[in-house]
Amino acid sequence: MSNTQDRSPNTGAVVVFFHPDAACVTRANRLAASMHCVVVDNTPAVLARSAIGLSDSIEYIANGWNAGIAMAFNQGVGALIQAGCDVALLFDQDSEPPRSLLTDLPELIAQARASGNRVALIGPAYEDRRLRGVAPFVRFGWGRLQRIPPVGDLPIEVDFLISSGSCINLECWNEVGAMDESLFIDFVDLEWCIRAKQHGYQVWGIPWLRMSHELGGEPVRVLGRRYPMHGPIRHYYQFRNAIALMKRASMPLKWKSTEFVKLPFRVLIYCLFPERRGEHLAMVWRGIRDGLRGRLGPYSDRV
Repeated sequence: MSNTQDRSPNTGAVVVFFHPDAACVTRANRLAASMHCVVVDNTPAVLARSAIGLSDSIEYIANGWNAGIAMAFNQGVGALIQAGCDVALLFDQDSEPPRSLLTDLPELIAQARASGNRVALIGPAYEDRRLRGVAPFVRFGWGRLQRIPPVGDLPIEVDFLISSGSCINLECWNEVGAMDESLFIDFVDLEWCIRAKQHGYQVWGIPWLRMSHELGGEPVRVLGRRYPMHGPIRHYYQFRNAIALMKRASMPLKWKSTEFVKLPFRVLIYCLFPERRGEHLAMVWRGIRDGLRGRLGPYSDRV
């Protein structure tokens, strides 16, 4: 890839659709007005661009099935690289990025390159008003995550960022590799960040940037604290992938120790507090079993 240290980065965006509504399409069209935009549609039906109202300037990839977030981002990033982009902004369909995020993150990547910093990924602090407001950045600790307040005017080195709203330095893509499609959805961003750091790259949280982002469905309150809730299938992926990654020698021991401590509490919260408790418990058990057996990829009903 060509040297980009002496100019502003050629920025593109990837937006992943799954049953998008009109507001999702409007947000994607707005992005496309300022940069090359790739929409990867995981809706289980092939939808025509004109049928959903996408701008003609958008590069549209309609998968026709739910290929998972990892494959969708890989497809979108591959399309941006083919288009000559060297920076990629990643978004879920409901992401609401402020204008400052679209300009500041690519410029910070360019500044990092110019100063000789090997930075693979940067991203804002996210805000979910249903939970605790602005979430802290995190680093791995023994048995628990170290939570770092998003304050100050300097980037904060972290261990991982959520993918939505983040900005990838595509100069590291070939070295680090694509996202792990076998994980399908949960822990995809975490695994990629760990792999990038193992290749000598840094991951930065940008404390002065914010993005609204809702984690899961309506939260439940347990002992005065709110926890994001998901459907049974999503809990299957969470437990399966946590177990599968804990088995990998490449994953940090600090992270494994944290997951080992958190898993029993997740079982209690996700299986005892929501409605349809039996469905949640069945999918959690199936996820644990498939994780132990190494069965990855899209969920299957097979025994």
